[in-house]
Amino acid sequence: MDWDDLRFFAELVRQGNLSATARQLRADHSTVARRIDNLERALKLKLFDRLPRGYVLTAEGERIAERMGALEEAVFAIQRLEGGEAAIEGRVRISAPPAFASLWLVPRLAELRRRHPGLVLDIIGATAAASLVRREADIALRLSRPEDSALKARSLGRLRYGLYGTRDYLDRTAEADRVFLAYDEELDASPQQRWLRKVTGGRALALLANDLVSLISAAKAGIGLAALPHALVVEEKALVCITQSEEATRELWLVYHQDIGRSARIRAVIDHLVAITQPLR
Repeated sequence: MDWDDLRFFAELVRQGNLSATARQLRADHSTVARRIDNLERALKLKLFDRLPRGYVLTAEGERIAERMGALEEAVFAIQRLEGGEAAIEGRVRISAPPAFASLWLVPRLAELRRRHPGLVLDIIGATAAASLVRREADIALRLSRPEDSALKARSLGRLRYGLYGTRDYLDRTAEADRVFLAYDEELDASPQQRWLRKVTGGRALALLANDLVSLISAAKAGIGLAALPHALVVEEKALVCITQSEEATRELWLVYHQDIGRSARIRAVIDHLVAITQPLR
């Protein structure tokens, strides 16, 4: 049996279909199917029923899946111990909110690469939190503090929001006629969205989006006013902040698994992240 086939099995159990599993493992769906076929032949067991709606575990597959949790945790624990070497080189995966990753974080990583050219920085911009236990990322920047006691968390500062629009839009639109741009209903609980709802005074929203980059683009296009983090738009000459509030604030957290913090390359990246976020504190 190829032990790596178990990794594909475990992910397919979580995802339930080939496409999602392939995306998660950065493989193609035919590779996933082949790995599962190999595992079934090696074990001489049928692990999944192939149905139109996806892969469904058989009774034998369920028995294997029940034992995978302990096996995965043992493997992940060993992986987290890797990298205690003194050399600052190799791959470091950093998970961060998509807009923050692309607009703020990536432009500030150049100095880190100049100091340590052996580093390979893998940036994972995703709204869903990457699992640090399963090594989906080595380091995460999050807007909420994790509750898992195995994870180390450090506050890096605060993202403060203001109400932004273009100077042209503000000049040509009477205050009573101004419209607003907001997140969709899935993000209504966020502090900046709650504050924006107060600012609108019940007026209708002109545009809804599920990502911050779209809101920034819409505000720059002169469609209306949006609650945007100062740090991400401070260099946007076209945008003007007309009001702000401390209640529209998100705390930024640096998170990593306690086992991996001994790695020299991980420490180098952590130290750099702490340094570049100094203006947020």
